[in-house]
Amino acid sequence: MKNYIRIARPDHWVKNIFIIPGLAVGFLLADMPPLGELLYRFVIGFIATCMIASANYVINEWLDAEFDKYHPTKKYRPVVSENMKFSLVMLEYVLLAVVGIALSCLINKGFLATEIWLLVMGIIYNVKPMRTKDIPFLDVISESVNNMIRLLLGWFIVTDASVPPGSILLGYWMGGAFLMGIKRFAEYRMIGDPKTAGLYRKSFAAYTERTLLCSSMFYAFCSTFCMGLFLVKYRIEYVLAMPFLFLLFVYYLYIAFKDDSAVQKPEKLYKEKKLMAFVVLIVLIFVVLTFVDIPALRLFQEPFLIPI
Repeated sequence: MKNYIRIARPDHWVKNIFIIPGLAVGFLLADMPPLGELLYRFVIGFIATCMIASANYVINEWLDAEFDKYHPTKKYRPVVSENMKFSLVMLEYVLLAVVGIALSCLINKGFLATEIWLLVMGIIYNVKPMRTKDIPFLDVISESVNNMIRLLLGWFIVTDASVPPGSILLGYWMGGAFLMGIKRFAEYRMIGDPKTAGLYRKSFAAYTERTLLCSSMFYAFCSTFCMGLFLVKYRIEYVLAMPFLFLLFVYYLYIAFKDDSAVQKPEKLYKEKKLMAFVVLIVLIFVVLTFVDIPALRLFQEPFLIPI
């Protein structure tokens, strides 16, 4: 049973904290439900998302086994190194998916539909003939959709009467693409041999360090541009937080150059103490700017020319 629990990757559930920004956007733009109901929805929604995510991890581990044997560390995963049964793996996948969907029904239709979308993305990403993880650039784009999905899940915990603005959805998606692109870059560097990298992940056969870095920077620019549109329209005070957000992108890239970088395993990023401290600082800045109005910044929302 230990191996079957391991392939569900409960240690990766920490990634579902990406639901919280969706809650924050809902707090900013939508009518909040009573606190007790909100806490109930959050707990149930978080557990449901963990179940769906684990279902996706299960099929990921099983279908990647033939490729993971070429990875320096993933070759020790249970599906690669242990004698696991396909029937039990599929039973585990179905049970996790059913529990996740059943819990989602307790929240609202928007949340349920979004959880089903998350489950379907796991199939698109991992299962042939689609298996987008084998297609260069599309692997990053399709995997990072899950980032936007988590934002939507947080929003639907607050309300299902509307959807968040497209600018924040696209910004969050592209932010996830940046994180995933840098993860690919760090993996590619660690493997160190293009031929072996191509055996481990088919998309790596078409990548180079240069293309991975350049594409990641493109995702970063798209993300910050879209988020800039959002803040100018909905909360201009957030413009003061943007330089810190830019520094976060840069520091994340800096970490990727470390040997066996934690960027390859986002669930281990808590070990990067400086990064975590900087993230906490940014969160505090956003919290303060949510409640503090700065009327002088409204100047940036109106066209004007400085007379001379």
